Order: sequence, then C-alpha cells, then structure tokens
Amino acid sequence: MFGVVLFVYLIYSVGLENVLDGIARIGISGFIVLQLIYFLRITVRATAWRLSVYAPYKLGTKDTLPAVIIGEAMSSMIPLGILVSGTSKAIAVRHRVPLVVGLSSIATENLFYSVITGIFICLGSFTFLRSFDLSESWIFTIDLLIVATLALIAFIVFIVIKQWHFASQFCEWLYNRNIATRFLESGRLQVRLFENLIYGFYRQYPKRFLPIFLCQVSYHLLGIAEAWFILSRVRDMIPSIHTAFLLESISRAITIFFKFVPFVIGVDEAGAQFVTETLAIGAGVGVTIAIIRKGRIIFWTTIGLILIAKRGLSIKEFARLR
Repeated sequence: MFGVVLFVYLIYSVGLENVLDGIARIGISGFIVLQLIYFLRITVRATAWRLSVYAPYKLGTKDTLPAVIIGEAMSSMIPLGILVSGTSKAIAVRHRVPLVVGLSSIATENLFYSVITGIFICLGSFTFLRSFDLSESWIFTIDLLIVATLALIAFIVFIVIKQWHFASQFCEWLYNRNIATRFLESGRLQVRLFENLIYGFYRQYPKRFLPIFLCQVSYHLLGIAEAWFILSRVRDMIPSIHTAFLLESISRAITIFFKFVPFVIGVDEAGAQFVTETLAIGAGVGVTIAIIRKGRIIFWTTIGLILIAKRGLSIKEFARLR
C-alpha cells in the first residue's frame, strides 16, 4: 500500500504530462527494442544456469529460458517473490531433472550472479560517491552499503571454499532434538545432497567459471544499455555511458533491497528520481524511466503467467514447495 501511495505522489510531484510525454517519446518501436534487450538479458541468465547443471543431468536453453521467465514473473508479482523465484524455476524443469538437482543448479548460478552483482553495485556506489558532493548522511549510507556488500561477497566465497554444510548441520541439530522429525526424516538428506551438488560443481567444473561469469557481466552490461537507450529517447541529448552506469547500478541496488515490494512500485521511482536529480537530469526523467521499465516488467510477467498456465502449473504449487 505504501508503495502505491508513493508511486502516485511521485507522479503528481513531477507532473503526469511530463511522464506521458516521456512515454510517448519511447513509442512502440522503442518499447520493442526494450523487450529485445531484456530478452537478451534473461537469455544470458538462462545460459549461465544451463552451464551450472551437474552431470549426468543436462538442461538446454529451451528448458532454462522459459523457466527463467517464469521465475522472474513470480519474483516481480508476489511479495517476497525472491523466495519463490528459484523454486518456480526448478518446478518448471522438473520433467527434465530432479527437483533437488534443479534447485542446486539454480543456487550455483545465483552464487555467481550474487558475486558479480555485488561487485557491480559496489563500483556504482563508489563512483556515485566520488562523483558528487553529497550530504554526510548519504555518504555514510553508501559507504555502509559498500562495506555490507563486500562482506556478503567474502562470506559467500568463504562458504564455498570451506564447503560449510551449515544448512544440513542445522537440520541435523533440529532432527536430533525431535523438532519437525517427520519432515526432516528424509528432508535433511535432501538438504545435504543439495549442498553437495553445489560444492561439487566448483571442484569438478572450474572451466565453466569464466563463461558463467561472462554471462553475468553481460547481464549487467545489457542493463546499462537499456538505461542508456531510455535516456536517449526521453531526453533531447545523447547521454553518457557514465550516467547510464550510475542509473543502472543504483537501480539494481534498490531492486535487490526492496524486492519484497511487488513490482518494486514506488521505491523504484523514488530511487530513480534521487539519482537523476543528483545527476542534474531532472526528477521527472527518473520517474519516467522507472515507469517505462515497469512497463517492461509487466510485459514479461504476463509472458511468464502465460507459460505457467500453458504448462499446467499453479502459483499455489510454487508456494507449497517454497
């Protein structure tokens, strides 16, 4: 509810006519280009996932691509949808690989994604911090974001290197104390297998590291291209790559931290407004960019729902297996 109120307020503050004018500048051709860019983005994520599958199992792009679209739809549409996104992807390919294998390969791909995204956010935050004269409160907040992100990356790397089976150990601890024993009777073994599949990948497939990393880097580079394209359409001058990079990196950070808000409504617009105001582009431009991107999200969410219906899946099933 708060997000909707904030969304309406931001549109009112910058003027509905300004927003509509920016949308009109994109046009149908521009909207199609945005969909093509995003299609490339989800394709590289699908490719990274395909490379993360553990032998003897195998997935093709024709399996992972629709599953990624379904996962993104669930992530955007449902509050805290990020918790069900991975599960929905695994369910979408369960006819090809066992559920635990699908989940572990998704977790492996997400680890690579998390590391690259963390570095991307840190670079954007550092550049933003050093490029403008910000207030002390914003400097402290951004520094805290950088430190927290780097600490998270270090923690992820530590877990993988040490092969810390903290999830299965916690399940064993609960089981030994007769807590949820009915579920953990076989569940704790599945969790252990899940962890072993993740850690085993890093030992057996080191040659896949670079291609997966390049896929994740491409995902963010395409995001910068999307931001640049929108800026070039809604403004009367060609934007710099620097501006598009700052806009995309800060937007990515906002998306991650406020993923619990469906469609990131309101907060995405507020974040984009802050960035464009700081860049002296104009508050209206930021809100317009966020709304245009929201149109892209709604378009692909609709595609995801169509795929869910076509495959005979249900949102209730995703929630049950989450």
